[in-house]
This record gives sequence, structure tokens and C-alpha cells, in this order.
Amino acid sequence: MQDTDTHFRNYDNHQDDRVADFYRDNHRFQTLALAKQKLEQYGALNHQSMGTWEAIQKLEEISDDSDPDTELSQLDHLLQTAEAIRHSGYPRWLQLTGLIHDLGKVLCLFNEPQWAVVGDTFPLGCRFSNSIIYHPYFSHNTDQEIPQYQTEYGVYAPHCGLDQVTMSWGHDEYLYQVVKDYLPEEALYVIRYHSFYSAHQEAAYQHLMTDKDLQMMAWVRRFQPFDLYSKSDLPPDRGPLMAYYETLVAEFLPSKLKW
Repeated sequence: MQDTDTHFRNYDNHQDDRVADFYRDNHRFQTLALAKQKLEQYGALNHQSMGTWEAIQKLEEISDDSDPDTELSQLDHLLQTAEAIRHSGYPRWLQLTGLIHDLGKVLCLFNEPQWAVVGDTFPLGCRFSNSIIYHPYFSHNTDQEIPQYQTEYGVYAPHCGLDQVTMSWGHDEYLYQVVKDYLPEEALYVIRYHSFYSAHQEAAYQHLMTDKDLQMMAWVRRFQPFDLYSKSDLPPDRGPLMAYYETLVAEFLPSKLKW
């Protein structure tokens, strides 16, 4: 496992403006009203029925404009993450979490724009933390015009708990809604908050968290290096891995999931 001072999450040395353009749109359009509307739209899980492996295969059609670190397919990234977790001796539920953590990106197949699918996530309805990547781009977000949303707590009570906080909409929350009845609570925290970098990397927003949130966030921090630093330009050899991960998926998840 590589150290966290590597070149990963390097947003300064791009050959093009792909990532910056992505965050310009993301920070402009992610509003509290939008996130609530998307949760209502997709939280009903009535768009499609498909198995985990079908969803994984669909990731081959998707690239992530917010990710500066890899040009490999999303499936290769999932296998790299899961394998890094497995070889570090973590339990099978965390290995599975590594394998599926980005499956919510199938939102792109429902014609959702990338800014509503990928990228760092953050609470809405309260002041945007300065630790959020590309923070200046929030200047064009219409939530900035609502005074209550510019306070530390915004629409929330102190230590209300993350489950009471509306996060920016994307693949994390969507996959959480899909698998919340099947996986351990620790896995669900990882899935729901693995893109919440301002919290698990910069310790922001603790004033909204309960003691339980703080304890569970330790699992998110534990997972995060496997997500980032398992990335390699060499794709994994899929053939020998498939039987193992097919068994792992069948252990935890039904043959079909509602999306």
C-alpha cells in the first residue's frame, strides 16, 4: 500500500481541464432542492432490476471525469480495490464493499450528467466547508443566496447525525439505497460516505456528527487508502479472480437488486 503523500488526487498537474470543468458544474448545480429531488426520484428503486455482476459489467461503459488518477475501466478499479483489501487480511464484507463501492455510477446509464453521479460529496443546506475541493466554484451555487444555508449548522441541529443530513447527490447515496438491507452497517457507512473527503480526510463537519458517526467514520478512513492507492496503470488479471468474487457476491447479495 502506497503512502498518502503520493501523486494521487493530484488536481494541479493535468494536461487538460477535465476535472476542473467537472467540479465547476458539480459545485454550481448541487443544491439542497436538487439532492432531495434526486433522492425521491431514485430512492424508489423502480428504474431497473439487475444483478450485481450485470451492474459491474455496465461500468465498462463509464469513465469518471472527476478522477485524475486512472485511465483504466471502472471494473478494473473495483477489482484493484477489492484485491488490495483481501490481501491486507480484512473481512469478506469489506472485500465485497471494495468490489461494489462504485456501482452507483450506473446512474450515468440513466442519462444523469457526471456532476450528479461522481466526485467528492458534501452536506447541503449549511455552509460549504473551505476544505471541499475547488471550493471557489460554489460562488455560482444558488444555495449561496439563502442566508440560513450560510451558517455553520444551516437547516440542521447540532450533532443531529449524518443520517439526518442531505448530502450532495451521487453514486454513494444511490448505492446505499440499493444495498442498505443486505450489508453490515460498517459497509454501508463506507459506501455512503467514501467520497465525503472533507470529513474523513480533513475532519470537517464533526459538529453535525454523533458519537456513532465518528466511530463509523474510522471504517471510511480505513477504506479510503484502498480506494485511492490500489490504483495502477496495469489492469488486474480478471480470469483467476472471477470465481472468488462471484462466490463473495452470492454470499451477501441477492441474484437481482432493485435500482
